[in-house]
Amino acid sequence: MLPPTTTVLYCLFLLVSACCQKPQGSNFYPFSYVIDSTLGQESFYPEMQRQKRNMLILDLPLPEYTVDIEVSLQDSSYLEPIKDYFKNINLPINISNVQTTVSNISITTVCLPSGENSSCCFCENGYAWPSTVCSDAMPCPSLSLELALPCGYMQKLPFYGPYCEPQTEESCGMGEPIVMNMSVRLDSAFQDDLKDSSSVLYQKYKVDLEKAFNASYRCLPGFVLATVTGFSPGSVFVNYEVRTGAASFTQVGDSNRAVPQFLDSSYQLNPFTFTRIITNQTNFTMKPLNIFEGDTVRLTCEVNSTFANATWYHFGHAISTGSRYSIETVLATRRSILKITNVTSKDSGSYSCMFIMSSQYHTEIHNTTETISVFPLNITPNFEDVTVTCNSPEVQAKRLLLSCCIDRQLKSLKVSWKVNGTINITGTLSFSGNCTEYQLNINESQCPPEMSGAVTTYTCELETGHGARRTRSIRVTYLRQAHIIISSSTNSTVSEGYGFNVTCKSDVSNYDSISWKIQSGSDTKTVDCDMCIKNSKFPATSVLTVKSASPDWRGTYTCTFSQKNLDSSANVTIEVISLPLKQNILIDPIATSIQCKVPLALECCISAKTVRDYRVTFWVQQNEFQVEKKKKGNLLCYMYNHTENECKEDKEFVAYCKFINRIGKEVDSEHIRLHLIPAKKISCSDRLGIGTERSILIKPCCDVQNPKGFTRGNTTYHCINSSWNVARNDCLSGPINDLLSSAESLANSPEAKAQLPSYLEQLVEQTKRELTTINHSSANLGAIVTILDIISSIPAEAEVLTMQNFLSTVDLIVGDSTTEAWKAMDEEKTRQSSLLLQSVENFALRLQPVNNTIPSVCANTVQLKGIVVKENKTDYNKDFHSTGNLTVQVLISENEIQTLTQNSTIVSVMYSKLGHILPQNTFEYVNGLLITTTLSSNRSQKFEVNMTFAKKDLSLKMPKCVFWNFTLNSHRGDWDTRGCTPTELGDYVICSCNHLTSFSILMSPDISSELVFEVYISYIGLAISIVSLVVCIIIESLVWKYVTNNTTSYMRHVCILNIATSLLFADVWFIVTASFTDQNQQMSRDICIMATFFIHFFYLCVFFWMLSLGLILFYRLVFILHNTSKTAQKAVAFCLGYVCPFIIAVTTMAVTLPKNSYTRKDVCWLNWKDSKALLAFVIPALIIVATNLFIAAVVIIKILRPTIGDRSSGQERKSLFQIGKSVAILTPLLGLTWGLGLATIIKNSHRAFHILFSLLNVLQGLFILVFGTLWDKKIQEALLKRNSSSKWSSQQSKSSSLILVTPMLAMSYPFSRTFNNLCGKTGKYRVSSSEPSTSSTENTSKAYSLLKAGKLREVEFYKVCQSQKRCQGFEGLHVQERTLGVKNTQPFRGCLALCSTEM
Repeated sequence: MLPPTTTVLYCLFLLVSACCQKPQGSNFYPFSYVIDSTLGQESFYPEMQRQKRNMLILDLPLPEYTVDIEVSLQDSSYLEPIKDYFKNINLPINISNVQTTVSNISITTVCLPSGENSSCCFCENGYAWPSTVCSDAMPCPSLSLELALPCGYMQKLPFYGPYCEPQTEESCGMGEPIVMNMSVRLDSAFQDDLKDSSSVLYQKYKVDLEKAFNASYRCLPGFVLATVTGFSPGSVFVNYEVRTGAASFTQVGDSNRAVPQFLDSSYQLNPFTFTRIITNQTNFTMKPLNIFEGDTVRLTCEVNSTFANATWYHFGHAISTGSRYSIETVLATRRSILKITNVTSKDSGSYSCMFIMSSQYHTEIHNTTETISVFPLNITPNFEDVTVTCNSPEVQAKRLLLSCCIDRQLKSLKVSWKVNGTINITGTLSFSGNCTEYQLNINESQCPPEMSGAVTTYTCELETGHGARRTRSIRVTYLRQAHIIISSSTNSTVSEGYGFNVTCKSDVSNYDSISWKIQSGSDTKTVDCDMCIKNSKFPATSVLTVKSASPDWRGTYTCTFSQKNLDSSANVTIEVISLPLKQNILIDPIATSIQCKVPLALECCISAKTVRDYRVTFWVQQNEFQVEKKKKGNLLCYMYNHTENECKEDKEFVAYCKFINRIGKEVDSEHIRLHLIPAKKISCSDRLGIGTERSILIKPCCDVQNPKGFTRGNTTYHCINSSWNVARNDCLSGPINDLLSSAESLANSPEAKAQLPSYLEQLVEQTKRELTTINHSSANLGAIVTILDIISSIPAEAEVLTMQNFLSTVDLIVGDSTTEAWKAMDEEKTRQSSLLLQSVENFALRLQPVNNTIPSVCANTVQLKGIVVKENKTDYNKDFHSTGNLTVQVLISENEIQTLTQNSTIVSVMYSKLGHILPQNTFEYVNGLLITTTLSSNRSQKFEVNMTFAKKDLSLKMPKCVFWNFTLNSHRGDWDTRGCTPTELGDYVICSCNHLTSFSILMSPDISSELVFEVYISYIGLAISIVSLVVCIIIESLVWKYVTNNTTSYMRHVCILNIATSLLFADVWFIVTASFTDQNQQMSRDICIMATFFIHFFYLCVFFWMLSLGLILFYRLVFILHNTSKTAQKAVAFCLGYVCPFIIAVTTMAVTLPKNSYTRKDVCWLNWKDSKALLAFVIPALIIVATNLFIAAVVIIKILRPTIGDRSSGQERKSLFQIGKSVAILTPLLGLTWGLGLATIIKNSHRAFHILFSLLNVLQGLFILVFGTLWDKKIQEALLKRNSSSKWSSQQSKSSSLILVTPMLAMSYPFSRTFNNLCGKTGKYRVSSSEPSTSSTENTSKAYSLLKAGKLREVEFYKVCQSQKRCQGFEGLHVQERTLGVKNTQPFRGCLALCSTEM
């Protein structure tokens, strides 16, 4: 019997050979056959038995099988003997009964128990685990560091395979090993020696760690080697590489967990920090491949292993989902997608996707990085801006091609063109390569003239198909060649000195600029004259106006309308025909005397260089005479000997010469003034001429050797003691004469602006050389001012040298050395000082900025500063300092600057001496600097400016802010306060004005106590008069019906009432305006004009009503036998009292107001200096005063005339007393006190006249109340007995029965009892008395009866008149005189005169 082991093996062999056959490639799985070594029996699984039966009954071919047989041993000690047995068995073995041959028996897999439900399986040499289970094979735990020991892998029990297979390239752990980059952290301090690979510490760490790594990783499939590559700080990070086959995440983690077992604990290895970074197992793709700005990009990362999460990085910065970024991660597909919309160039760079799988002992990171480039989608057009002439045949034929190109070719590129503009010209689209083209179909009809210059935008749009879209616009400006029409107002010829204009019209209105050129021969001049060229847009017109033609304006005129780069022109030729200018014709003499029937030589001379074929005649008193031509040096003179045959004494007439050129145009010379004198009066007679004593002779400044003809000016001679003496020499010096002629030519030149700088340089140099001559000659000084005025009309560029030369010239002529010359001109009432100021103002106004700036320039006494208004508008604040430490500040607020247009200029000029040469007021002085501020923008509304002046003389008071008004004082100019308000602040005066021009401050000495006294008199007197006049009007209204019961009394009270009313209104207006003036308050111009008108009108009404009162008195004195109706008298009185004053006042305003000379500048009253408007008040007032004075004299004479019979000395004294009282009464009522005004206008008159005049006239209202109202007995009685109507009615009836009237102005008790009895010594004869007198009635009846009987003699008649204590029966006697035919009325008139003085 065999041993048990042999028996078992044999049985196994039989089983394999007989039953367990597996053809190669079949799906037959091995079955279990368990041998119980203890029992020595075999047992088969039922499944195996079925399979075996099946196999035995099949008739199969004899294939080759490989059979895997799992043998389970209860005792592991049998393992090695069995292995040895099979190794030593002899093969092949034939099994005859089943016709099977066993060719090879190998042990592949050996599993040892490793736990309750698991075993540790090993592959025998030459065998390896299949690749399908490689990733799931877990190494068995091992505490041995021996690398030679085989590695077992844990398998669960029961184990059904798969088993180890013969080792191939595809077996687990075979093939090219991979490198795993690993790291782990040691929780110990990092030492610098770990950076040095040659250090002992580095080597020790490396050896120990590598040993532990190799031990722990050796069982990974295909493990080769673990190598430490370095250390890095952060505690200590160990970087190492593991060369092995493909190992799963779990396998690596399990190996990581084993590392601490093989490493000394002193290393403090942290088992939870094992990390593997895999960079070559991630698939990174992007779409599109060519990325442009604006595209939407998709970046995709795919890995072949599972992961927990994915993270994207851009330049190392994590990307989070946002408006432009979105991340889509799908774990199932092991994919993560980063989507970026509207990419920009900033999105270029490196992108990393990181997949992380983490467990307790292992973290695996799949990482890959790719760099993307975002390209700009650059479109390059063939034009940015292009200009096309629509009506150009060449353009229409070729057609304009627009194109847009990109820098690379794209198949998916989409292209479109858009057209936007008022001119909608389209084209044809095409595409080639990387360019798109658009060819325009241009037609003239599509761009009419009014649309020339219109811009159409053509936009090409390119799209990549992935979201990127770019557009580029091409601006096409469509122009139209303009049709220009040019015409001249003079056809083709014009005479020198005559004006003309050339007009250009274009059918295209939207032009950019218009230029004018004049070509004369080979010389071409550009007309640069802002003042003579006027352009308009609608219609498109340019007019070149030449005020005075000269040879410079001869040639072909070309006007060019420019639009963009397109010029449209037209031309016309103008020929300038020579004709001497009026100022270039010398006349000799200028003014002289002529003797009757004695020839006088008259001459007109011109420069010989300018002579042409002129026809010249002399005209004397509208008669034409032929002349004789003669050359004198450089002059050609035309002479005529005139003989005056119409001999009238003191006859004055003129003569002149007339030049006519070949086209019939003419020019007259200045007039020669001739004065006819008789031979017997001739006192001076020589080669200069003849004249009477003290007569004047004016001769020209003739210099026949002057190469330019003659010198301007004249010499004035006076005939004194039979000899002509030079009274005045106004001849200009040669250089100044040349400068003046050059200035006139320059201002009239087409190139004035270009030539101005060189002329100003010449001007300042010549002025310095001629300064001595200028200092002693007002004519030369005036000529320099005229030159500055002429050239100030030429716009100048704000170059420092140009401005310096102009201001230096001004500084030279206002220096101290020229003071006497300025005084002489001021005495002559010239306007040169005002003209100089206006010249500087015009120069500053026309300054044109250079480089957008106005430089600051200083010329000793003159300083200029300015600005150009820009977008960032700020305050205009300029400070000026003079050499005398005087200052002035100009401030214009930002709010005002904001209202100005951009590039406007504000220029200020300060003068320290010019203000003192201007005409001065008597008691007001310029007490600060003079400042001019100009604004280039035209503004009709107010413009606020503030100026702070430092006072020059601190003793002067009453500051006024003034500006120089060039229109006042007959255009000589004067200071004006309108629109300016002063604020005194210590040593400074702040002036706030609402306009711009030349400003300064006027101040006057402190008002003396004498003037204050007169002011007080005026105010107090006017107040008293106003109150008195109001009382007078009230009284008259109360007693009116009681005191106006007859014609004479009625007219008397009408006159008094209107005088009082007119004077009241006049005084009220006067005191209101005077209070404004004295308090230095500003009154508006309109209110001042209105106040002046009413003061003038009402004061004239007062005078004319006083005239009416005087005429009524005169009428009653002279025309005794004549009686005019009340209506007629009233009509005449009202016409005089109101109509005449109204006509005078309105006429005065109408004549002077348009000239701005109606009122004075400082007070609201009629102007005197400029228009003499005050004469409209003075003349009527003086005439009325003189008339009333005459009437008063007549009254006095009439009182003195009745001398029939002898008069006692008592009667004489009484008459003189009555005359004195009559004069005292009539003087204020007839306005005679105004006659004292003549004394006040006399120079250096005594102050007493001024006080007396003021006192008497301001109290006129009081005098009217006292003498015209309160002293009237009837008014007194009416006031006292106004309530006793019955008694009054009784008296009225008695008065009516007598048919007698009250005297015109009854003087009553208690003021002057004696004067009331002028017409009688005894008794009371008063018709209107409340208590009738018996004696009066009897005397009147007696006189009446005597007259009626015809027996009354003259003496008796006079005695009857004298016997009446009152003259109230006079009107009745007057009627009786007329009825009875009394011849001698002289005594009667005397009585009337006495009675009439009560008016």
